[in-house]
Amino acid sequence: MKEQITLGSLFDGSGGFPLGGLLAGIKPVWNSEIEPFPVRVTEKRLPEVQHYGDVSTLNGAELPPVDIITFGSPCQDLSVAGKRNGLDGSRSGLFFHAVRIIKEMRCATNGRYPRFCVWENVPGAFSSNGGEDFRSVLEEICKVSDSAVSVPRPAKWSKAGEIMADSYSVAWRTLDACGWGVPQRRKRIYLVADFDGQCAGKILFESEGLSGYSPQGFRAWQGTAGGAENSTGATGKLKSAGFYTEHSAQSHSIGYEEEKAPTVRASKVPAAVMLENHPTDSRMKICEDGLCQTLTSRMRTGGNNVPCLLAYGICGKYSNSMMSDNPHSGFYQAETSRTLDTSDQSPTKNQGGMAVIQPGYATGKSNFHARVAENFAETLVATDYKDPPTVFFAHDPIVRRLTPTECARLQGFPDWWCSDLGIENPTEEEIDCWVEVFETHRRITAPDTKPKSRNAVIKWLKNPHSDSAEYKMWGNGVALPCVYFVLSGIAYYAQSDGFFRIS
Repeated sequence: MKEQITLGSLFDGSGGFPLGGLLAGIKPVWNSEIEPFPVRVTEKRLPEVQHYGDVSTLNGAELPPVDIITFGSPCQDLSVAGKRNGLDGSRSGLFFHAVRIIKEMRCATNGRYPRFCVWENVPGAFSSNGGEDFRSVLEEICKVSDSAVSVPRPAKWSKAGEIMADSYSVAWRTLDACGWGVPQRRKRIYLVADFDGQCAGKILFESEGLSGYSPQGFRAWQGTAGGAENSTGATGKLKSAGFYTEHSAQSHSIGYEEEKAPTVRASKVPAAVMLENHPTDSRMKICEDGLCQTLTSRMRTGGNNVPCLLAYGICGKYSNSMMSDNPHSGFYQAETSRTLDTSDQSPTKNQGGMAVIQPGYATGKSNFHARVAENFAETLVATDYKDPPTVFFAHDPIVRRLTPTECARLQGFPDWWCSDLGIENPTEEEIDCWVEVFETHRRITAPDTKPKSRNAVIKWLKNPHSDSAEYKMWGNGVALPCVYFVLSGIAYYAQSDGFFRIS
């Protein structure tokens, strides 16, 4: 009986590597993550995957052996947007723990597991510390198979390359998400190591066009990509970034149906224009290529650096003048059992409250720009003076930020990936587990703060979702189509290379 290829994911985040593995026919076995919200998301969506915490405490010899270990180690100290502390930085230095875990597992299994590793990171790694950091990355990964190897540093690292040895191979390539099916400019280095063979370069450079993951196989994702003049694969050009925000039957499933994917899609009408949002002072300009700029974890900080759309609609905050019988306000303060008589709809009965005369959308505490149900706006509450709800109609242009759901689509994930996360009545065992998750997170990220109380953990479990947490997760996450491409290549060449073992 043939065994299934297995995968372990370090710094797991949104669960992109396990999900990409599932799509490629690879079985995810375990992951490691310390952020509570992503842990809850992947626990809900991938219940068969074993969760582990801090990578610095893990021992590869004690983890369940897997064929592939993936890790997008924290990139803040490598990014051109950061302080460029490189691999010596407190966050990017976690890379060495991932390599240590790989070595420990291979030592414990006589070099059998893992055969492959995949490292994903920002292109800033090429230039960090004058290129020394990427040289160290290559050398440390090569040393998994050859402890005596020395990798020289060129004057400038190329965006793609390969190291071939007698018994192993390492290759890297910069992939831009907009070339693989989503309208987001997101360049990332994907590095593949084959510790026992010559497949690394084949996986990254020769896999396109092969059965199972050809450009046609990416049709659903690629149909939504645009603005990538030199992109890889059969992508489409977004002449206008008219993004759909409403859900559809197709957007609620992984894969595609009628060439509709779970991503932000382009409209044939000029419904919206993508805007660039400057990360420092929120200056905005129209994006010439119609693509969203790279999603970042900074999106969680008070809405700063959240990509914006110039959409068509008339927008306004609730005010005293709006809450009246003024027919020009677009609102009607209805009395109990009073009939609303409008020119474009049949008379309706209203049992009191605020009725929206024109069909439109409204913001609320629990959603973003949801379609107004039965033409009624969100219920007004006592705290609305702090942050008044907004209503807009589909006629005149407005500027609005992307919703968390749209950010999920820009990463190639289904709309429902962060839905229904609450646990109404958690067991004592579940509470104990989550107390430990929060304590691990506190110890690493904010050791001077107080531990989260048991009651606070229970309250969080009942409703763990917040927009800020979801924005942060997508900003730190991976683009699913790129992951799927890389892991599909591993699955294909591992099979053709006789990798499957007979049990």
